[in-house]
Amino acid sequence: MTTSTDNVPKAVSGLGGFLDDRFHGARGTRVLMRKVFPDHWSFMLGEISLWSFVILLLTGTFLALFFQPSMTDVVYHGSYTKLDGIRMSEAYQSTLNISFDVRGGLLMRQIHHWAADLFMVAIIAHMLRVFFTGAYRKPREINWLIGVVIFTMGLLEGLFGYSLPDDQLSGAGLRITEGVIQGIPIVGTYGSYFLFGGPYPGTDIVPRMYILHVLLIPGLILALITAHLFIMVHQKHTQMPGLGNTEKNVRGQPFFPYFIVKGQAWFFFIFAVLVLLATFAQINPIWLYGPYTPVAISSASQPDFYMGILEGSLRMMPAWENNFLGHTISWSVLIPALVPLGIIFTGAAMWPFFERWATGDDSFHNINDRPRNAPIRTATGMAVVVFYGVLWAEGANDVLADTFQIPLYTITWISRVLVFVGPFLAFVATRRICIALQRKDARELAHGYESGIIRQLPTGEFIEVHQPVSAEKRAVLSAKQPLPMLPAAGSEDANGVPAPSGTGIMGWARSVNNRAFAETVPPEESHNGHDANGHEAIGHEANGHAAVDSHSAAGSHSAGELPRGDGSPDA
Repeated sequence: MTTSTDNVPKAVSGLGGFLDDRFHGARGTRVLMRKVFPDHWSFMLGEISLWSFVILLLTGTFLALFFQPSMTDVVYHGSYTKLDGIRMSEAYQSTLNISFDVRGGLLMRQIHHWAADLFMVAIIAHMLRVFFTGAYRKPREINWLIGVVIFTMGLLEGLFGYSLPDDQLSGAGLRITEGVIQGIPIVGTYGSYFLFGGPYPGTDIVPRMYILHVLLIPGLILALITAHLFIMVHQKHTQMPGLGNTEKNVRGQPFFPYFIVKGQAWFFFIFAVLVLLATFAQINPIWLYGPYTPVAISSASQPDFYMGILEGSLRMMPAWENNFLGHTISWSVLIPALVPLGIIFTGAAMWPFFERWATGDDSFHNINDRPRNAPIRTATGMAVVVFYGVLWAEGANDVLADTFQIPLYTITWISRVLVFVGPFLAFVATRRICIALQRKDARELAHGYESGIIRQLPTGEFIEVHQPVSAEKRAVLSAKQPLPMLPAAGSEDANGVPAPSGTGIMGWARSVNNRAFAETVPPEESHNGHDANGHEAIGHEANGHAAVDSHSAAGSHSAGELPRGDGSPDA
């Protein structure tokens, strides 16, 4: 069977025909080119992490050409004269050479480091967006788990990356890592010995980290990102509530040419920002720290921000040890190393399944929630953000003490209290704010919004005119879907048979959580009508006076009868 190629450019038809004859990929490529992507600013957060990772691969390849992953002692005689004649490892020497002797080496080092920080910032922001909008719900739980694993791999990749130069700062971080490994009961000392190739610092840790940093972990991250993107394309992108957006369509712009052009522009913009940062904002000046020596210490030493939570938890934890069967259990190291990240990562991985169990909602979700319409989820997310923030700030307690002239142990005790009280207060306050915003939306949907126009009635009274919300705004305000209410614990049907889901401890727990998740503010009833002057009464004020306004086409559609947009369903 032959097809006409009169409308296809000759260059495209020639190459495309050659590839299609051998790989039969024309149909799949055509479907991909027509793939529709919703156009919302928050969806760009994931692209920031994607392009940052691409820049990491490019700059990392350049650095790998000159870096020597060896802990062999050498005497430095390079361009940086302040360290001339100093004994150091070959890894540190090669890093100095990259910074001062390789053309463009320092710029590449700083782009690489800034890109790593941006990669982690973008992942955190992207995961928060997905969490607060409920985009992890069925059928996207697997993609959410992949994101959690990518975040975990990013932490390890960053830890190994800034530890490679073998400078004083990275050596201090490795010393903490060694202490954490040794804090594991029974097997910790053996694990530390094998990882470092002998007593700390050993001779093998840098070569081993190098292989993990440039080969194993980037390969895993690349495979996970590829799987993440393929699953997203297959399941189709979520979209925000809006006029014409339904659970069965995707409204937006096509992959070709709109999304491709926008993606390329976004890549060059991100690259330009990283180059500017690398040029004007110094990061990780390893020549100021000097080569690592276990007998030296430095003040104000901080890891990159994403590892600050572990640093803070270690500084916050009081001394606590026990002896069990001849083995010392250092709770002051084991708990800070495992509990904070265990709470965050385990909680994040289990949350989609916990929410589905608590709500009994097993339906497909392609429309995202507004954070205010899920008070418990949003409040939980903010509690975790505050928990993370307190630990992160405690990781710089010495800097805070010096900057604000506050005793170091005062800051430590404040953080010990805030790490428990702060998340609780954040949860309560966020939940109340979400409920208040839901009430505001319900009033606006029923009565319109305050226009600021004052009108005098025939009776002499002055009232404020309310304008009806637009069709687009009405679609957003009315997009909230109430969650199903499960039978209460101990409830019975008409025949006296107790509900299966409400029996036992688990039934009671599920019932309590279900009512918490289902908490919502129902929309107020709209009192639409027209007065004698042809004005539409959109609603009633709290004092009983009617708010009036001229009839608008924007209010002619009810919440359940929204006109379909001009966007076509996704292929």
